[in-house]
Amino acid sequence: MTTMTRKLIVEIAEAHDLLPKDGTGTSSPYARVDFDGQRRKTRTIHRDLNPTWNEALEFNLLGGTDTGLVDVTAVDPLEVNLFHDTRVGPSRRNCFLGRVRLDSRLIVKKGEDALMYFPLEKRSFFSWVRGEIGLKVYYLEAVPDVPPENVAVESTPAENEASSVPSPAEVTVPISTQNDASEPVKEVEISPPPEDETKETENPPPATEENLETTEGENPPPTQDENLETKEADEEPPIEPPEPQPVAKAPPPPPPQPQQDTTPKWVQQPRQVRRRPEATPEVMETLKHDLVDKMLYLFIRVVRARSLPGNTKPHVRISAYGRHVSTNEARRGAFFEWDQTFAFSKDPSNDSSTMEISVWNLPPDFDVEDADDQQFLGGLCFDVAEIPLRDPPDSVLATQWYHLEGSSARRGGDLMLSTWVGTQADASFTDAWKTDSIAGHVNCRSKIYISPKLWYLKLTVIEAQDTLTAPTPRESSVIVKAITGFQVMRTRGSVNHNGSPSWNEDLLFVAAEPFEDERLTLSLEIRQGKELIVVGSASIPLSSIERRVDDRKVTSRWLDLIPNDEIKKRSKKNGVYHLPGRRLHVRVCLDGGYHVADEPSYANSDFRPSARQIWRPPIGIVEVGLIGCKRLLPMRMVEGKGSTDVYAVAKYGTKWARTRTIPDCFDPAWNEQYTWPVYDPCTILTVGVFDDPPLSNASKDLASMSRPLGKVRIRISSLATGKIYRGSYPLIMMLPTGAKRMGEIELAIRFAKMVPTADLLHVYGQPTLPLMHYLHPIPAAQSDALRLAAARLTATHLSHSEPPLRHEVTTWILDATDSRGFSMRKVRANWNRIVSALSWVVDVARSIENTRTWRNPTATMLAHGVLLLLAWFPELIIPTLALHIAAVGVWKYRSRLRGPLPHPCVKASLAELTDREELDEEFDPMPSAKTPEVVRARYDRARVIGAKVQTMLGEVAVQVERVQGLVTWRDPRATGLFLVLCVFLAVVLYMVPSRVMAVVAAFYYLRHPMFRDQMPSRVRNFFRRLPSLSERII
Repeated sequence: MTTMTRKLIVEIAEAHDLLPKDGTGTSSPYARVDFDGQRRKTRTIHRDLNPTWNEALEFNLLGGTDTGLVDVTAVDPLEVNLFHDTRVGPSRRNCFLGRVRLDSRLIVKKGEDALMYFPLEKRSFFSWVRGEIGLKVYYLEAVPDVPPENVAVESTPAENEASSVPSPAEVTVPISTQNDASEPVKEVEISPPPEDETKETENPPPATEENLETTEGENPPPTQDENLETKEADEEPPIEPPEPQPVAKAPPPPPPQPQQDTTPKWVQQPRQVRRRPEATPEVMETLKHDLVDKMLYLFIRVVRARSLPGNTKPHVRISAYGRHVSTNEARRGAFFEWDQTFAFSKDPSNDSSTMEISVWNLPPDFDVEDADDQQFLGGLCFDVAEIPLRDPPDSVLATQWYHLEGSSARRGGDLMLSTWVGTQADASFTDAWKTDSIAGHVNCRSKIYISPKLWYLKLTVIEAQDTLTAPTPRESSVIVKAITGFQVMRTRGSVNHNGSPSWNEDLLFVAAEPFEDERLTLSLEIRQGKELIVVGSASIPLSSIERRVDDRKVTSRWLDLIPNDEIKKRSKKNGVYHLPGRRLHVRVCLDGGYHVADEPSYANSDFRPSARQIWRPPIGIVEVGLIGCKRLLPMRMVEGKGSTDVYAVAKYGTKWARTRTIPDCFDPAWNEQYTWPVYDPCTILTVGVFDDPPLSNASKDLASMSRPLGKVRIRISSLATGKIYRGSYPLIMMLPTGAKRMGEIELAIRFAKMVPTADLLHVYGQPTLPLMHYLHPIPAAQSDALRLAAARLTATHLSHSEPPLRHEVTTWILDATDSRGFSMRKVRANWNRIVSALSWVVDVARSIENTRTWRNPTATMLAHGVLLLLAWFPELIIPTLALHIAAVGVWKYRSRLRGPLPHPCVKASLAELTDREELDEEFDPMPSAKTPEVVRARYDRARVIGAKVQTMLGEVAVQVERVQGLVTWRDPRATGLFLVLCVFLAVVLYMVPSRVMAVVAAFYYLRHPMFRDQMPSRVRNFFRRLPSLSERII
């Protein structure tokens, strides 16, 4: 069997703004790449501070698993160094131009790669570097080269000894000559030295800060006409580069005497790749199935049968705990094959202690009670108490052959099976048939789904050429329509000047991987009144579009427009609308620097960009145990009684977890546990509960769709590290009849961090969205439409899985269903939220007023003392405020919530105090489906509310205009008086110290009520008399 290996490809594209090193204002740079003991170099670009290489360097991924494939996330970092070639021109001793170290997270699969620019870093504190370098880093799978048999060499005993320990392997260093096809590719195979000499020979590391400058200064890369990699001796290398050598043949067995080491000093010893720990010990302790209750199951795995009559079509029937189940019909081959696993949940009410297994020559759905003895092929009987218990991490129980007894044939057959008692943590539990699930239906099993990778497809329509031969009328406009999938967008109309209209307009789409046959179709249209003329169209495969991760400009392209049949007919009639060579100038790319949101902003579970190269490492994991539901309501009537088939869906990030469906149960128990990586603590976990429709209903009406029972959202940042939160959450649905409690769901949640606490707190200071959202923000008018398109793509992708996750389930979890209309309930709820959040302002104002009116004389006297202290020591003002806020936070620590906030909150949503008319208006779609009388009544009510808002806006405008009227001389006397007061105040503040003025003003404000007048103050009276523009409004 051919094994696959992975190779790492590093494409070095170009560098910009490098530092001059040759003393004449330029440099002759080359790049050197070190990865896992392997080194590759590019050619030298002569005297250029902005060099372009466009070379691909290939590395072998050493080590790995038994399959030969290496986990790219577990390899060592890759290092790229830039140096100046000292042989091209004079230079100082320091030839270092900069370096870049790339983490293994930047290594992606071929096809996901994108050109990324990295700023050059210093090697030490005293290094002087500048500029950036463009790289593509990816891996691909290839078939390894098998060496020919005729070059096999006998190994001596000394070599056999040496091969038992890690030793240097042969290193083949290819030379990339992409830009110079005439240069032959040369390779040098370097054999490892003997073991005894390896111990004596000194091999310094290749990239240490102490010897790197010396090494690079003495051994720069040769020119293009010379070989880059040559054998080096232990002595000092000569000034002239050695002559290139051809590919070495397999050498004869070396003599036992010591030989000279021919391994270059820069070649590191190959080593086994060390896997990085995926989690800290603190996290590994939490990776257990310990959040849910253990449920015991009796597992039976039926594999195959032998020695049965050849003309039979057997199936196996299993009976345990009062339940019966049958396998499918056997597959014929060397044996009768089934390979099915069954899981019987232990029923406390059933005291059966035996399990019966029988083989019948009947269809699986046939009632065996009506069968005769000739159809019975044998059976087995097990005592449940003697069946072994298997608890992970125990290995899988081995299957055994059992002889079938009781058959009427001369010699009974044999049945291979295994049986054990396990829990839901068993590896066979997911794919097993379960007695507490819908029998034989694969769509009702628990499954894990992954959302497709979403990209923003950015199309910039620049201009068109040679669209028409005759000028179009003035009222006509030229537009470009772009279509990909169900998304259709058009540019604004452009006036045609000499057949070359221009737009320079950006259109944004959402695209989902895999692209495969997806295309972007562009058509040029001329709209003249009500008539639409399609000039031509062109299409671009999405798989051929360039990807980018930053804001660099991609190369534009000219598309040839192909005329449609209607244009060809018109061109034959008058020759006006057809002109060969019509072209459309566009720039198109897949933007991987954005986060494509398919969730609403208030329920985002992930902020990572599309490009995996710029993902941040995970900071922890969140484990969720879906225990079960209680007191659910019936969702349908079956044979005169209520029934509900329940399953739950949990969503966080791009991972969806679906539990198995438990039929006809109002208190289902799943006890399933799932784990998600956490990249940002300020994210939301969503859990929804649904009713599975009957399997017999294949129509597309509401009865055949999964109906929601409610959802729960939990913020990860509200969870303490390492603590288990277990509790019940209400399932509440907002229906046209009002809020309805559908039941409760019991969850167990735990968050465990994978990074130090300082790194976890550092995330709070990082931007939420990727950098591209701040460099080139997406217009707010397009955000909601793009989110709905992304949610629709996700729902379509998951509905095509096997088994599918229903479209209505995905859209309901993502809040991407049809948007509702205006809701007065939500308006009042949002107003109450504002009032509740600003209640502390009201409390502060009330406290100040109580102090001012001497309600508590002791507090007022203390306020006088504090004011005197702060006036003479103003540097204590900010520390006092900060200390006061800290004291308030410490005081409220006692009343903190002990668990995550319940969702949804009926009280905050005002769901119980809503009028029936308001609910009817809230659930009315857009456009309205009500009668004209109802719509007119709602319109009149909206007008009343609008009138109140109009009055409030008028009052705000009056106050603002009065402030402006202080210096606009609308009232000359008021403005003159105000200016005199300003001059007087300036003189007083200049002559009197500010501390004295502050104390006097504070004491005057806090004066005793006996020294106050009941009438409004003169300042307030003066302000109310200022003019406004209210009387000028018609």
